[in-house]
Amino acid sequence: MTVPAIEIRQLKKRYRKVEALRGLDLTVEAGSVCGFLGPNGAGKTTTMKILIGLISPTSGWAAVHGIDVRGSGLLARSRIGYLPQDPVFPPYQTVRSVIATVGRLYPGHPRGSTLRRRVDELIDRVGMTDKARRRTAGLSGGERQRLGVAQALIGEPDLLILDEPSAGLDPTGRRDMLNLIDEIRAETTVFYSTHILDDVERVSDTVVMISRGAVVAQGDIDEILTVSDTDYAVRLRGDTEALHGRLLDEPWVERIETRRHGDIEDWVVRLSDGSAVERLAPALVESEGHDIVEFHLSDRGLEEAYLALVGADDGD
Repeated sequence: MTVPAIEIRQLKKRYRKVEALRGLDLTVEAGSVCGFLGPNGAGKTTTMKILIGLISPTSGWAAVHGIDVRGSGLLARSRIGYLPQDPVFPPYQTVRSVIATVGRLYPGHPRGSTLRRRVDELIDRVGMTDKARRRTAGLSGGERQRLGVAQALIGEPDLLILDEPSAGLDPTGRRDMLNLIDEIRAETTVFYSTHILDDVERVSDTVVMISRGAVVAQGDIDEILTVSDTDYAVRLRGDTEALHGRLLDEPWVERIETRRHGDIEDWVVRLSDGSAVERLAPALVESEGHDIVEFHLSDRGLEEAYLALVGADDGD
């Protein structure tokens, strides 16, 4: 059996009176690209900092490729490349010297011409060949992110941890970052946090969603987005309050998720079983005061799945 790239069991972290992680359990399989989702303050960055040894957990256990990050921290970190959310580099160093400096920190790092070749390969890979001699103080936000990825890859890590790699990038920068992640997947496991759900759908194999320091869903992205034959999408315009109340009183309606956009209201109606749609359709048509814009089996995307599982939680 392949050892998971990341394995976390009952991980807790308390900052005085704030409990950032509340018994976190998650697994990331080796060779996957895993999107790590959750609202601001849900515990994503705390989890990543524990994995790379920047902070210690209050209790619990975490391992990288089977290596305990507390008991064998140096060995675990030698397997990891890391890009923080807001990378900061010495302003006087050039792009090339930053990557080479990080490369020398890894045990058994290449030396001399071998290291120089590796640095040049990475500079070319992240599209910064013409910026190799530029001091980091003169880099744009997108260029700093690309440099951050290059320095994270210099040690040829088995696990690449990226904290909000697309944050603050323009559409072109986001596209380039996603293309880079897509290329990297052939050689390392990628575990990255983001708030941009479209990015996750594009490049991720698996998803972990957390809320208030605990996992609320994890698995293959196709499983997370599996269409249920009991969920129906309804788009309405007009007065829907009375209809909403009547449907919730029906024993064959389990719940209704609602979102409003101007004069349009989107519902996902969860039925007790698939056959109940024969009751739902007439109930929608017979009620007055609204127009039915759409009605079909729900084909929810990641945003709908995320909102259903995480809700409006906005931080710890």
